[in-house]
Amino acid sequence: GWMCVQVFFVRQGKLIERDVNLFPYYNDPDEDFLTYVGQFYQEKSHLIPNEILIPQDIDEEAVKVLVDTKVLKPQRGEKKQLVNLAIKNARVSLEQKFNLLEKSMEKTQGAIENLGKLLQIPTPVRIESFDNSNIMGTSPVSAMVVFVNGKPSKKDYRKYKIKTVVGPDDYASMREVIRRRYSRVMRDGLTPPDLIVIDGGQGQVNIAKQVIQEELGLDIPIAGLQKNDKHQTHELLFGDPLQIIELSRTSQEFFLLQRIQDEVHRFAITFHRQLRSKNSFSSQLDGIEGLGPKRKQLLMKHFKSLTKIKEATVDEIVTVGVPRAVAEAVQAKLHQGKQEEASPLVEVAEASEPYQS
Repeated sequence: GWMCVQVFFVRQGKLIERDVNLFPYYNDPDEDFLTYVGQFYQEKSHLIPNEILIPQDIDEEAVKVLVDTKVLKPQRGEKKQLVNLAIKNARVSLEQKFNLLEKSMEKTQGAIENLGKLLQIPTPVRIESFDNSNIMGTSPVSAMVVFVNGKPSKKDYRKYKIKTVVGPDDYASMREVIRRRYSRVMRDGLTPPDLIVIDGGQGQVNIAKQVIQEELGLDIPIAGLQKNDKHQTHELLFGDPLQIIELSRTSQEFFLLQRIQDEVHRFAITFHRQLRSKNSFSSQLDGIEGLGPKRKQLLMKHFKSLTKIKEATVDEIVTVGVPRAVAEAVQAKLHQGKQEEASPLVEVAEASEPYQS
């Protein structure tokens, strides 16, 4: 299902440059090759040559229709050798690509198989991992990432605003999120994970086990990942009672768990910063008559930060869709004192946008 096209640029009998491109093809390979040739010579950087040399199994009349120049199928000599070399190079490029893919898949598959053996559970094809974020005790959130066959499944990621917990309480937050997630899995018939990984120590893992096993009656293995004082993946916790599972720091399964822990932490803290910046933005614009949630949203979407609103003119604020009197009130409030400067968290959030799947 993959094609490699190798193009040699030859001048006065000497190879001066080469272009290689690998891509999946979806129709007849000959048709997709001809489509590639037509598109290649439509690019301004690719000048039309005096002649094009092609392999024996390509329709030369079709190439002539696509490119207005001489098209040859060399039978012998240096030109034939050039075509053979291009074919050989293209084949080598394809083999290298699939060798790398195969090695990567073997490592990943080996990692999840070894992890299953280590924990004495079936191979954890689907792993769901959770982390809480409540920096400075405000806007507590939790996040879930999903890895399938050792690779992130970004469409399955979920963000959670904590609804029932006041203040920074990791245990209560974990209880709420685990209950919400797996109640829905049961209610909607969703695919349950083969392993749940909690970014945390013994307390968080035990909370998750209480909800999963005692409240919901589900039989899903749950492990914990503890960090050291340098905030690095340090220990794997598993079992009943929980115990430290010895894991080589150079093993593929350790790298997989480290990647999962880093990813869920990144996803959670990015969501938290977005929420904090949104709350900071809204709170400093509270109390302005005529400026409700929709108009605040318009301002936030257009200007991105309080600093930029403060630097804007009244006319620029009006163009967003805010009445002039309200725009004047916004500017008046933002210029009242030094404490009205934009929160640096807004800038952090702008620099930490989540990736798009």
